[in-house]
Amino acid sequence: MSFSHLGLSEKVLAAVAATGYKEPTPIQDQAIPHVLAHRDVLGIAQTGTGKTAAFTLPMLTLLEKGRARARMPRTLILEPTRELAAQVEESFAKYGANHKLTVALLIGGVSFGDQDFKLTRGVDVLIATPGRLLDHFERGRLLLTGVELLVIDEADRMLDMGFIPDIERICKLVPFTRQTLFFTATMPPEIQRITEQFLHNPVRVEVARPATTLATTAQFLVKSGREDFDKRDTLRRLIHAAEGLKNAIIFCNRKRDVATLYRSLKRHDFSVQALHGDMDQPARMAALDQFRKGEVTLLVASDVAARGLDIVDVSHIYNFDVPFHADDYVHRIGRTGRAGRSGTAITLVCGSNDAKAVAAIEKLIGRTIPYMDAPDGAGTASESGAAAPRSNGGRRHGERRSQGHRAHGGGARQPQRPANSVTRIEEARTRRAPQPPARSRNDDGDAAHLPAFLLRPVPVKA
Repeated sequence: MSFSHLGLSEKVLAAVAATGYKEPTPIQDQAIPHVLAHRDVLGIAQTGTGKTAAFTLPMLTLLEKGRARARMPRTLILEPTRELAAQVEESFAKYGANHKLTVALLIGGVSFGDQDFKLTRGVDVLIATPGRLLDHFERGRLLLTGVELLVIDEADRMLDMGFIPDIERICKLVPFTRQTLFFTATMPPEIQRITEQFLHNPVRVEVARPATTLATTAQFLVKSGREDFDKRDTLRRLIHAAEGLKNAIIFCNRKRDVATLYRSLKRHDFSVQALHGDMDQPARMAALDQFRKGEVTLLVASDVAARGLDIVDVSHIYNFDVPFHADDYVHRIGRTGRAGRSGTAITLVCGSNDAKAVAAIEKLIGRTIPYMDAPDGAGTASESGAAAPRSNGGRRHGERRSQGHRAHGGGARQPQRPANSVTRIEEARTRRAPQPPARSRNDDGDAAHLPAFLLRPVPVKA
């Protein structure tokens, strides 16, 4: 089955053929005819199934008639993140090679003046994140009364990021007679309410059960220590022992953890780049471009990279943190095993909270994720890459911490410092004060502990 039976124009078919695609995916095969028939479409499909082309290709065919007017875009595509918006712009550039259409991108981190200049000239396709779109509208630089087709992509991600009030406001600003295309991977109750409110008699296209994972992705869990030092050590051993690792995305829950893990991997001579929401737009696009081109092997990212990014050939996914929401797990591991390729997804699990989150994930995807053993390594090394300095008795900090774990019983857990912090403190003490004399040992071989103030001479009055 080819694209020719879907009703696309000759220009679009020629562009698709030039890219090397021969057969449409199920979501494309079912959605494109309804879009060309000017029907509202509710598309539900897991990530990596070709949802972007399912609305890009018919839009190009529909836009061959008519022309753009200043500050009044003909079509509007809403994306939750800057990266997704830029990716859709690339799709229009690729499939619209035979068209003379104007495409504008309204995202944060880019000059208002450059975006305003494009709007003044008139745009056929406006791709935007909700916040920046409303900024332009409130400045009086944009009119939405000419929108003929509205696309809301990755709607469940919009919900997670708190964009639903903005989406509701934008839907009220565009004409009531517009055509609406609504795409999502999952259908929580809030998304269901939005579809009932703003879609008119939509055609429901569902090519996979919501919140399912790709069958080509092998999924595993690995137990790790609670400390960040332990998790980083386990991750490094997993990466070193991975078979067929071409590249990998490592997901963290917090932006600060992305930065910390990136610095740690960099110190251990890994080819790595970071991606999170606090980076400016040029840096984020440069990091993605390096990863796509294979200039770096590892990409440490927050969930800003989990949804919809078209990086086809990712061999491994590592969840350094178990995601807070079970749906995010589906989207994270959806970055591998795409387009029929095999992939591997490994999640580090430590503590009861992680175990509860894993149980919620297994319930969502309808399968049990097996545990695998972490590969053996050379033991814990310091974050600088050298062996950790020895303390009294010749034991390493990592060894002392491991023994502390074994000795720990059912009582309250004692807070512990990371090994590198202990090292810095002891080095500072060594520089600032002479070493105390060796202390006597008790019968068990452990150093007898006497507080320093008990060793001071006490003046006695006559």
